[in-house]
Order: sequence, then structure tokens, then C-alpha cells
Amino acid sequence: MPWLVIICGCLIAALTFGPRSAMGFFQLPMLADKGWDRTTFGLAMAIQNLAWGLGTPFFGAIADKFGTWRVLALSGILYASGLILMAVADSPALLHIGGGVLVGLGIASGSFGIVLAAFARNVAPEKRSLAFGIGTAAGSAGMFVFAPLSQGLIDAYGWFNSLVAMSAMMLIVPVLAIPLRGNAQTGLASKAEIDQSMKAALREAFGHQSYLLLVSGFFVCGFQVAFITAHFPAYISDIGIEARYAVISLALIGFFNIIGSLASGFIGQRYSKPIFLSLIYLGRSILITWFLLVPQTPFVVVVFAVLMGLLWLSTVPPTNSLVAIMFGTRHLGLLGGIVFLSHQVGSFLGVWLGGYLYDIYGSYDIVWWLGVALGLFAAVVHWPIKERPVDRPVLAPAE
Repeated sequence: MPWLVIICGCLIAALTFGPRSAMGFFQLPMLADKGWDRTTFGLAMAIQNLAWGLGTPFFGAIADKFGTWRVLALSGILYASGLILMAVADSPALLHIGGGVLVGLGIASGSFGIVLAAFARNVAPEKRSLAFGIGTAAGSAGMFVFAPLSQGLIDAYGWFNSLVAMSAMMLIVPVLAIPLRGNAQTGLASKAEIDQSMKAALREAFGHQSYLLLVSGFFVCGFQVAFITAHFPAYISDIGIEARYAVISLALIGFFNIIGSLASGFIGQRYSKPIFLSLIYLGRSILITWFLLVPQTPFVVVVFAVLMGLLWLSTVPPTNSLVAIMFGTRHLGLLGGIVFLSHQVGSFLGVWLGGYLYDIYGSYDIVWWLGVALGLFAAVVHWPIKERPVDRPVLAPAE
């Protein structure tokens, strides 16, 4: 393992994933001060997720060609700017530009897609799943740290100053990114792979059935986790449970997500990744169904958070590993980014529908049950995915 690359990449994943996972804590105090409704905030978070998704293949392609460090440095600047603009926004439009577009692009240029692609280029194939699990667990650690940190900052200094403080933290990212410099042609794996154009890579991927199934299934992951991230604190308040349990729940999701992500990396090295993914999505649907049908007490909320944490981002290591297995690492930033775009389209709908349907019906129940149905759909589409490289004519390796 190239541990300097792994450690710095993990710190970046924690920093970029942390603030966006704590956005739900800003919803109620911000709306109370601004007089906006939940649809307004929900749309900002939905735009954030969509910008994250749309930006990921774009920034992934740039990192593949021009180097990871440049993209990560840009991430810190975009992220910091977006959080500042979100803090000073005096209209929904500025909220949507700052907390939506700029923060979303900041995450896109500094999150899993970029960091894990850099890992893949510098780690032997037999260790990639584990490296992906470590990187994903680091993002989970960011969620674990920033959930209580954000709520503590809001309680002590208000939501405005909390956003400013988190903005300053994002400026550390360009420094941490220095060991991740290099592009797709400088990594450990590059010499063994064919020199393929971007157009050819896209044509190959979109003609590959297993890749298309992976793209469609990852949509569901985004829908489920983004809805919970953005709306769970408000949901906890709506069902009459103390607000501190929202903090506890998101922190527990983040902590057990670390365990789930590491376990996913180990399991993905030893067993079928498509079948493992099917079981994860099936498990989510069963868990949400149980949560909705039993009396919702603080204890039930904690149990739900622990179990959901184990399943939270455990989808990421096997999903990214499958893309690397199918197509190699030459265009992993781009092709993995397209899979993640599907995830973020799901995130957009989960966050936006959460706020929109709540304002219409006064309840989140419809969105919860839609998440259950989509989880069953994802379990079905992942099962037939083939875990093997795409068939290619015999070509000379890139020099």
C-alpha cells in the first residue's frame, strides 16, 4: 500500500464528505431566520447533489488527463466559496448557487470519485477493494465527526458562523492533495493497460450490459442516503423525539459506516461483488420497512441508525471495484464518475421530493416507502452483473 497517498486521500475524503453530510442540521435554524420553507432548502440540497453528480465525470476526466492534485486544489476553493455564499445568502437564488451549485461542484472535484481513482492507479488490483473500503470509511469518519461538530458549532456560535468555520477548513484540501499528484498515465497500473481514447472508452462502457445495470442500480443508493441525510433531523423533530437524537443518529450512521465500509472492502475482495450489492440493497429495504412499522421511540431511532450505518456507503467499494475490473483504470475517473452521476440524480430526487412532498402532505412517509421499493429494484438489477473484464481485441499495452 502507498500509505502516504492513502492517508492524505482519506483525510480529503473526510473533509469533503463531512460538511455536506451535516447540512440537515442547518435546515431548521436557517429557515427560522430567513422565513423560507422546506422546499427552498430541499431544492438547494437537491441542486447540490445534482451538481456533485454532473461534475464528477467532468472532473474525473480532467484528473485522468491533467492530474489529480489540480482537481483537488480546485475542490477546496469551490467548496469554501460555496459555504461562504450559503452563509451570506439573502435570497433563495443565492442559497441555491452557494449551497447548491458551488458546494456541489466542490464535492464533485474532491470526493470519492477523484480520490478512489487515484487509489486505483497506485494500488495493486488484488488490494483495490480494501483500499476503496479504507477511503470510503474515511468519508464515513467525516460524517461521524462533522455531525456533532456542526451541531455543537451551531449551538455555540449560530449557523452563520458555523458555515464560515467549515469554509475555512476546506482550504486545507489543496495542501493534503500534494501527494496525490499524477494522472492516469503515471500510476502503477498504467503500463499494463491499453491506450484508449475517451470516446472509445465511453462507447465501450455504454455498450456493456453489466455497466448499464451498475449505473441504474447506483441511482437507488443516492436516493436513499441523500433523503436521510437532508431530512432525518427534521423527521426526528416531526415525530416528537428530542433533537439530540438526530445528532446521535447521524453520528452513529457515520461511525458504523466506517465499520461497514471497511467490511465491504474485505468482503468485496473475497466474494461476488454483484451478489453482495444485491444483499445490501435488500437489507436497506427490510430495515426501512421495519423502522416505519414499529413504534418510533428513541431506542428504535438509535437501532435504525446503527444498522443503516453498516449499509450506508458499503455500496461504494464494490461498485467502484466493478468499474475498475470491467474497464481498467485508464478512464476510471470518467467511467466511475458516470456511475456516480446516476447516484446523484437519485440524490437530487430524494432530497427534493422529501421537501416537496412534505410541504404538500405534511409527512415524509411517501418518500420513505418509495425508498423501500427502489431498494428492491436495485437488489434485482445488481444480481445479473458480470464481474469480469470487458472483452477487447488483443492490443499492445500503453507505453
